[in-house]
Amino acid sequence: MTVVRDVPKQLYIGGRWQDAESGRTLSIDNPATGEELCRVADASPADGRRAVEAAVAAQAAWAATPPRVRSEILRRAYDIIIARTEDLALLMTLEMGKPLTEARAEVAYGAEFLRWFSEEAVRIDGGMMTAPDGRNRLLVTRRPVGPCLLITPWNFPLAMGTRKIGPAIAAGCTIVLKPAPQTPLSSLALAAILKEAGLPDGVLNVVTTTDAAGVVEPLLRGGQIRKLSFTGSTRVGRILLAQCADTVVRTSMELGGNAPLIVFDDADLDTAVEGTMVAKMRNMGESCCAANRIYVHTSLAEEFATRLASRMAALKVGPGTEAGVHVGPLIDNAGRSKAHDLVRDAIKRGAKVLTGGELPDGPGCFYPPTVLTDVPAESAIIDTEIFGPVAALVTFDTEDEAIDAANDTEFGLAAYLFTQNLDRALRVGERLESGMIGLNTGLVSNPAAPFGGVKQSGLGREGGRVGIDEFLEYKYIAVPTGA
Repeated sequence: MTVVRDVPKQLYIGGRWQDAESGRTLSIDNPATGEELCRVADASPADGRRAVEAAVAAQAAWAATPPRVRSEILRRAYDIIIARTEDLALLMTLEMGKPLTEARAEVAYGAEFLRWFSEEAVRIDGGMMTAPDGRNRLLVTRRPVGPCLLITPWNFPLAMGTRKIGPAIAAGCTIVLKPAPQTPLSSLALAAILKEAGLPDGVLNVVTTTDAAGVVEPLLRGGQIRKLSFTGSTRVGRILLAQCADTVVRTSMELGGNAPLIVFDDADLDTAVEGTMVAKMRNMGESCCAANRIYVHTSLAEEFATRLASRMAALKVGPGTEAGVHVGPLIDNAGRSKAHDLVRDAIKRGAKVLTGGELPDGPGCFYPPTVLTDVPAESAIIDTEIFGPVAALVTFDTEDEAIDAANDTEFGLAAYLFTQNLDRALRVGERLESGMIGLNTGLVSNPAAPFGGVKQSGLGREGGRVGIDEFLEYKYIAVPTGA
């Protein structure tokens, strides 16, 4: 397809598109068909070192660039992305599988991070105060942290890039970006757009690789990378944190989730079902803040389950490029097998299937929207991030019971609650151990809001007014006054 052919397939280092030093390439496959879309450069550790050297060489000049210049580059990139929405959406659908309607929404969402941080670039502040003893003035400035390594996942291939790249550029940091090997095309297209928008050579470097461990570890231990921002699994996050310790690399981690969704007895059922569909089925459930465990008050359980199953069963499954499709393929066969294994385990333990639950025939990594009821607490699906279109329903009787179950996890990224009682909403919201809470809504992501979790769901925040803080250091200068 033209949209795939037009995207660069090489590494982007120091402002030049170049092959991997070894000449190796990796295959990018369409999860809807299993067919190869193209091949892109497969970087070695040596390529990673060259990328870091380019970022280090560009850091001083980029940090000295006026904030307005950085702002205008980001704004131009935003405008280009919006103008090319259809091409970028199709590219994303081909490499990742999500329906075109969702891909278009991600393009808009991802572009907004560039617009948001273009506005934050000119608002980096500091301050000055008189020391309590009156002898000094205390001058505080904020400076870019330095060269950054940004590692993005495959599930939101454009937006996860812009959510990290936007604040790094705005703050005056140079970047080495390592996108997921399943979905690098969106990142390569984004790099080309930023170059077109005027981003200087060396500020952004993109390294695509199947050897993540071999490429990343030497960079983190080498002493030149000063900031790591990673989105991915908690397991990998722990490994990266250990690797950052040797050189005390500053870190931001957006890790796994196990989001609870609670429907109280006073909830508006229409709102609750609609919110659950969004929280569960956005991106086919392949989202770290997807509703993973759905707790429904006993008095509403039967009607809620019936309505939800009806909505889920009506969703059209197929290639994301086809008109009217609501649910595309999962990213790969491993992801599909994981979802199916979790469903089979729950059924074996006593869960009931209201819809779905069977592997379809034919090519592609498709899995049907599935609703399970009466899911036992010991089922693996209760403790494991599903990352698929499976809704696991559990009943509860009391508020405390629901909160205790919701908090019974090592994760704390997102949570959802549905109630028409304001006192209950505030009370439960304060007790839920989550970094983000959707109240009577299934969508919490917003570029203007701080995205992140607590417990083992991560460190730091992305987006919002605080998103740029992750890429800035405070510097204090004592100024004697002669008093």
